[in-house]
Amino acid sequence: MRALLQRVSQASVTVEREVIGEIGAGLLVLVCAMQGDTTTNAEALATKISKLRIFTDDAGKMNRSLLDTGGAVLVVSQFTLAADTSRGNRPGFSSAARPDEGRAMYEYFAEQMRSHGINTATGRFGADMAVGLVNDGPVTIWLEI
Repeated sequence: MRALLQRVSQASVTVEREVIGEIGAGLLVLVCAMQGDTTTNAEALATKISKLRIFTDDAGKMNRSLLDTGGAVLVVSQFTLAADTSRGNRPGFSSAARPDEGRAMYEYFAEQMRSHGINTATGRFGADMAVGLVNDGPVTIWLEI
């Protein structure tokens, strides 16, 4: 699985002018299931994200995790993270999981985040979403498991 993490002071996702998910301080997690990913990948990614020390401590060092801060996550499906731009000018997405598999992995990943005790909001798989965020830092990190 691939994920792009953005540390945020707030984030929301809107579908058809309705806010369907929103958080305060925490992480916006754009996530993509790749061909061959299993539930083990989703579990490992959720564990890594929950423990990743990218929030500042009292000394201003990135030394605290979501678990330490009580931060939330907004999980948004993002198949374009599978983009292959190695040839031509039009990205290819053939390495992304098929939609039915991608949806299952996305939902499982969100449940795994919840299983770590993290307040988890989601977007809507396959929907045309408007994602709003206030990037904190900015801190943006790419993960692939």
